[in-house]
Amino acid sequence: MPDVYNWQIGRTMTYPYPEAHPRQQFAAVFNINRCIGCQTCTGACKATWTFSRGQEYMWWNNVETKPYGSYPQHWDVKALKLLDEAHQAAGVKPNWDRTQANEKAPYGVYNGLTLTEAAGPNEVVLGYLPADAEWRSPNFYEDTSTAYRGGPFGLSPDGATLPEHQAWFFYLMRICNHCTYPACLAACPRKAIYKREEDGIVLIDQERCRGYRKCVEACPYKKAMYRGTTQVSEKCVGCYPRVEGADPLSDGVPMEARCMAVCPGKIRLNGLVEIAEDGSWVEAPQHPLYYLVRIAQVALPLYPQFGTEPNIYYIPPRWAPRPYLRQMFGPGVDQAIERYIAPSRELLAVLQLFRTTQKMIFRFEIEEGALVREVEVNGKMWQMYDDTVIGFDAQGREVVRLSVVEPLHERPLERLNSI
Repeated sequence: MPDVYNWQIGRTMTYPYPEAHPRQQFAAVFNINRCIGCQTCTGACKATWTFSRGQEYMWWNNVETKPYGSYPQHWDVKALKLLDEAHQAAGVKPNWDRTQANEKAPYGVYNGLTLTEAAGPNEVVLGYLPADAEWRSPNFYEDTSTAYRGGPFGLSPDGATLPEHQAWFFYLMRICNHCTYPACLAACPRKAIYKREEDGIVLIDQERCRGYRKCVEACPYKKAMYRGTTQVSEKCVGCYPRVEGADPLSDGVPMEARCMAVCPGKIRLNGLVEIAEDGSWVEAPQHPLYYLVRIAQVALPLYPQFGTEPNIYYIPPRWAPRPYLRQMFGPGVDQAIERYIAPSRELLAVLQLFRTTQKMIFRFEIEEGALVREVEVNGKMWQMYDDTVIGFDAQGREVVRLSVVEPLHERPLERLNSI
């Protein structure tokens, strides 16, 4: 198989097709620390795309409770187990070499097998086909935490303190990662799956698909799903009509996907990043996604060791055990959390842009404001400024302007706490 470069694992890897990259890539950052588990994103996607017969168990967007929840059930545990067994069979001990971290390999080098490299002699990608029962509910173990040691009245004598809570869970919001090297595309014998040149969105040509379910088997995130009534596979389409600017509300510029635009917790930021011929992100320090992923490095890919180079990134939760998070998001977890806890002046401003406009933001500017707070964080002095961040759309027009310090509105006395 050809060799392709995967910047998330810091090295070349084998993939069935030669490198071919889109002009722009659909990408997003999800801030786990802000998610309230309301499933508004899930409902919006279901109502928009998967409301028909045969799609009852299709949840292109879902929010699952970690560490126990998953949809389909056990998808990540089973994928990690398969990869672990492949490493044992090959006599390989996987690890991350952080000493080799550089601009082209920000997380260091992954010295282990990817899913394409671990595939058997009759496989293109190492994977498994979930049993029907595993698709029965997207909400198994919702809001279920790890074990809690209670005292009198059910209260823990130790309390709860950061950086790691004794009892913990967090919400993991998931859509198709629109990977740079999609496992579903690699495995499809009909070549029915493709990445769009204009935005990198991964789609299934349903006229070519014959329902072999190789995509379902290969995708480690299980975001390709089989529809029995039509006998073809379907998946998240990245709300491409909105990305194309074809929505009546778009004013001709790219808009965020539906699951992004409805989020009341303001945890999502969706956009398009420019891609160079070699697959790297074109340097754009004032693009919010480029800034969060490549400069601040607070947003990390989900299971980068799978080797698909996913394009959905996560700001990891502060309170969960670090070994668990490193397995899920790679070795950049400690640095990402440290920078999120005490954000730089620029990072704090950029974080305000999440879910403030339906139009994708392609550039931001910051107008400096006054110092409003000075406090010690993790033994170091941290300063907060009331800066103003301005977001611009694809045509360079201002679409949002807001301050770091949010305005406080008081109800008048005659309407105080009234309904």
